[in-house]
Amino acid sequence: MIYICREQVNDMILIADCGSTKTDWVLCEGNDIITRARTQGLNPTHQDSDEIFEILSTELTREITAHTPEKIYFYGAGCAYDIANERMRQALEKIFPIKNIYINSDLLAAARALCNREEGIACILGTGSNSCLFDGEKIIDNTPSLGFILGDEGSGAHLGRQLLSDCLKKQLPQKIRDKFFEQYNLNVATILEKTYHSSLPNRWLASFTPFLSENKNVPEIKAMLKQCFTQFFKRNTMTYRRSWLPIHIIGNIGIHFSEEIKETAESLGLSIGNIVDSPINGLIEYHKQNH
Repeated sequence: MIYICREQVNDMILIADCGSTKTDWVLCEGNDIITRARTQGLNPTHQDSDEIFEILSTELTREITAHTPEKIYFYGAGCAYDIANERMRQALEKIFPIKNIYINSDLLAAARALCNREEGIACILGTGSNSCLFDGEKIIDNTPSLGFILGDEGSGAHLGRQLLSDCLKKQLPQKIRDKFFEQYNLNVATILEKTYHSSLPNRWLASFTPFLSENKNVPEIKAMLKQCFTQFFKRNTMTYRRSWLPIHIIGNIGIHFSEEIKETAESLGLSIGNIVDSPINGLIEYHKQNH
């Protein structure tokens, strides 16, 4: 999302929280939100600055582009490396001719939104997963996500992959397997084709999380979910060796499976803090207090 806010009487800022499927924007003045807008998702790892500019120039509303902010804080997926960040900066500069444009990762957005100025562990659990150790000012450690093939434990892609595997390998009750295959009109050939030859298999795998949410009280499904979340904690957050710190979570997986996540964390001696769907409200609060 992109939000424009006046930090002081004459200072306007623009904060962006950008995901892979949508980018939300809001214009604020002081404590007041002036207007909101939404465009499609952006990722400078896969899109060049011209393509990003075309999307923004077409989809951003006049209520947003008519203003020239003092600063822009853009948080997004794929904004973790200098080359990609420069692509995003160039696109934004064509629309907003200012120099104070700060491009940051979605992980820093999560950390600032969830922890503000406090020490903590911030996590993203959506289509993919990620985590970091935040000292109240900056990220000081990060276990690499590694994507849905090598990592992304606890993510929607991981849960969907495990569901498919458990169904095909007859690890779930026949009734649940039949229900799943019928609901999504799937067979072995279709599953293999979609998994190994579609352009965005991680999103396809994550698309099965509603089925898991609807059936999470089935004992075998519940056990599978806890197994996936155990892997997330053990292979990601527990590597920071800060078991006393609260673990905060952003993302739809955290929202839909909060009970299973909390139960799993408790069984490992861990403590769950905030669980929210989006970082934007936390980011607005963070920039109000710290800029």
